[in-house]
Amino acid sequence: MNHSPDRDPHDVVIGDGRPRPTTLLDQMPATKDFLAGLGLDFMYVRLARLEPHSYLWEHRDYAELYERGRHRLHIPLVTNPSAVLVTAGARVHMATGSLWRLTPSQAHGVRNVTGPDRLHLIADVYTDDAYQELAARPHLRAKDAAELPVMTAADRGRLMGRAGELAALGFVPSAEQVLLRAYYAYALPEGGAYDLITELHANRGADTEAARWEEAKTHLLAR
Repeated sequence: MNHSPDRDPHDVVIGDGRPRPTTLLDQMPATKDFLAGLGLDFMYVRLARLEPHSYLWEHRDYAELYERGRHRLHIPLVTNPSAVLVTAGARVHMATGSLWRLTPSQAHGVRNVTGPDRLHLIADVYTDDAYQELAARPHLRAKDAAELPVMTAADRGRLMGRAGELAALGFVPSAEQVLLRAYYAYALPEGGAYDLITELHANRGADTEAARWEEAKTHLLAR
């Protein structure tokens, strides 16, 4: 469900307004009935697939929309234990059988390490009585979330040492990946993984690359 005038399911522009069913939803009658049964006031609904060995690095979505009476709901259709969301220093596995609320204007990242594909139905909705009724009954099982450990000075030294060695051998993208993945292993401050990469390049004298990652941090985490 989106705002495409020709009901194009590939239109990913999110904006205000009442959406219309896409041509894809016409082929999914069970999903169409399920959405109708929720009784929610939808702004946008889509299927989101995350393939194995995939990462969505720390970012913030649509802060201008979701801090003003709009909410994002995730409905996992297919998932696996390696598919997790990280936010505020905690790792969360969104298991099937539940409807999950995410505040996308809060910094977060997602990974799917081993597969199979993670497939979620994502619904952006407005605040109304039906949403308030759902939101009044939140719960989180203990096994669904785990706090990440704080990075110690020794952890940081080992990580930066490994990344530095890779960069010195010419494997700069691999060095950056090592540091980006630290976001999923440690409770870093917001933008902490990007700061590590900036430091890596500054230590190498690669000022252009350091500036590029500073800009990336600002762009991805803009409020």
